[in-house]
Amino acid sequence: MTQTRYTQRHGLDVAEELAAFVEGSVLPGTGVDADRFWSGYAELLGEFAGENRVLLDRRAELQGQIDAWHKARGNQPWDIAAYRAFLTEIGYLVPEPAPFTIDNGRIDPEIAQVAGPQLVVPVSNARFALNAANARWGSLYDALYGSDVMGPPPAGGGIDPARRDAVVARAAQFLDEAFPLASGSHAAVSAYRADADGLMATVDGAEVALRDPSAFVGTHVSGKDTGYVLRHNGLHVELVVNPDHPIGAASASGLRDVILEAALSAIQDAEDSVAAVDAEDKVGVYANWLGLMKGDLTDTFEKNGKPMTRRLAADRDITRPDGSTLTLPGRALLLVRNVGLLMTTDAVRLNGQDTPEGLMDAMVTVACAIHDLKKSDGPRNSRVGAIYVVKPKMHGPDEAAFADRSFTKVEEILGLPANTVKLGLMDEERRTSANLAASIHALRNRVFFINTGFLDRTGDEIHTSMQAGAFAGRDATRRSGWLKAYEDRNVLIGLAAGLRGKAQIGKGMWAKPDALAEMLETKIAHPKSGANTAWVPSPTAATLHALHYHMVDVAARQDELQGQPVPGLDALLTPALMGDAPLSQDQILRELDNSAQGILGYVVRWVDQGVGCSKVPDIDDVPMMEDRATCRISAQLLANWLEQRLITREQVEDALRRMAAKVDQQNAGDPNYHPMAPGFDGPAFEAARDLVLTGTTQPSGYTEPALHARRREAKALRRA
Repeated sequence: MTQTRYTQRHGLDVAEELAAFVEGSVLPGTGVDADRFWSGYAELLGEFAGENRVLLDRRAELQGQIDAWHKARGNQPWDIAAYRAFLTEIGYLVPEPAPFTIDNGRIDPEIAQVAGPQLVVPVSNARFALNAANARWGSLYDALYGSDVMGPPPAGGGIDPARRDAVVARAAQFLDEAFPLASGSHAAVSAYRADADGLMATVDGAEVALRDPSAFVGTHVSGKDTGYVLRHNGLHVELVVNPDHPIGAASASGLRDVILEAALSAIQDAEDSVAAVDAEDKVGVYANWLGLMKGDLTDTFEKNGKPMTRRLAADRDITRPDGSTLTLPGRALLLVRNVGLLMTTDAVRLNGQDTPEGLMDAMVTVACAIHDLKKSDGPRNSRVGAIYVVKPKMHGPDEAAFADRSFTKVEEILGLPANTVKLGLMDEERRTSANLAASIHALRNRVFFINTGFLDRTGDEIHTSMQAGAFAGRDATRRSGWLKAYEDRNVLIGLAAGLRGKAQIGKGMWAKPDALAEMLETKIAHPKSGANTAWVPSPTAATLHALHYHMVDVAARQDELQGQPVPGLDALLTPALMGDAPLSQDQILRELDNSAQGILGYVVRWVDQGVGCSKVPDIDDVPMMEDRATCRISAQLLANWLEQRLITREQVEDALRRMAAKVDQQNAGDPNYHPMAPGFDGPAFEAARDLVLTGTTQPSGYTEPALHARRREAKALRRA
């Protein structure tokens, strides 16, 4: 890697490309000059960098005490009462706060009032970032036709009439459920029209109204398309009529599409799904976020041999029945996920030392978002003047309080009113889960969501109880009692803290991006649980998941759950160990191969190509959405089995070599791919070895230290 060149700013050594970006692109138009920014940044580091280190040391201290406790007990039967008392004694468990209600100020309705899908996308990829932002509206016809919901996806080459008709019938079924007519079915409609009295549909020669006439919002005309906009459970749906369109021409009513309001919000991720290891990478991440906040981000690419330019969608003007105009947002509400406390960066150095990357993210991403706050006309991201930052991987209330105070300092430096920055609390580490009420309380004046990131949470579950015994396989872990307790507690504690109508209670990612029929069947469990958002991996998945929020009235479900007793800590704190039901040797070796293949399939793209999140075929060639969280699970499971002597180092090395050859075969068609076999000595393969063989000593079992080091090594080799 080329040597980073630095420039001096208020006692800080700042990478030249970062300084140029901040001063030339970020600050102009914000009202914050360079002197104020860098002097404030130096103050921020002076006040918080040391405390950041202390908090990390506290994590290590607690983990060491927990490891020692488990080792000392040996093979004694599990004693949850003794364990809970021990965790209380060492300060892992803290007292519950007195009952409280969050007071987080003005929050956009996509967060506080309306339930719907949430996309997560790597902000480092401009095209993906724009696609996610524009996924606020999605074609139900396209989502059904192009996915496996209607059976195996079509091979292409024109419209299959039978599949088209099945899609139209399925959409009509949805309309009958969400917007029933006073009589008859949408499948039998021969015409739609609207006037001052509302929407009328012609069925068997007679006009009928909607059973609930108030569901009609207005009309939206674009070219030859006439859209009739409806609303149900707070979500909008547009019936697009155009008899001249090929699809509309095949419909008696001229209905050519049903457009759903889908991704209400989208996390532009600068953490788990990106591979940003140096100043060059971080500037690329920040530049795309800046473009989204300014509204001028574009991406030009080639599709079907023709250049295309993607940009942010415009708002949608709807003409109400009384002739007035209603403007609906054309884009998802955008949130930005910063990194956590662990990693440091050499993009900004103080006294010759790298500084916390999370503090750099706080300064730069918030400064970028000021451009949205400064807009006086045109589309805005937040209509209430808020900046939404998702803060991941916090361990307990002390770290949540640290985040609250550090963002207070950022607001002070950048001249923002107190609590302009709203924070999303990722409930993905066990110390946060066990102290969730106290963690929310620490952020009570700025929290805008709590989310069960069950993937990272599983990785932390294994690492925390590394010395307790051998963990069951991944499937058994997902079925264990701690996971249900974790999910249920998150919702009930959130409701008790007053999040209803003020903030999101979220659920985790659907990790099979091509298995959307299965998603449509099962992910309805998330709104049924009382969560008013859940993560999806693509715009198509967002459109299909939106159907669930028409099937379930989440606000009513939260009313039903409000006041129910919160499950105790016993199930949450009981690890999913094999115990008296050990796996067979064949099952162990199958899990070993599966985990090794998953690690390698993800890591080789991360290290060699800088791809932080992608569809990776699993051992059975089923595409899976992989990021650092899924990698953490696989690496920690194998590290645990090594530590507990279920497998040997020789078996791990053998599995990694065999699976590297398989991953090479799976990527044979990628011209940018660098094979790992037969040398097994490149940075990507070594990163996979690091993750497993040093998994017990990686801080909290995180993958970042190993991946960052090997990615920097790979970049240096490329440049050499």
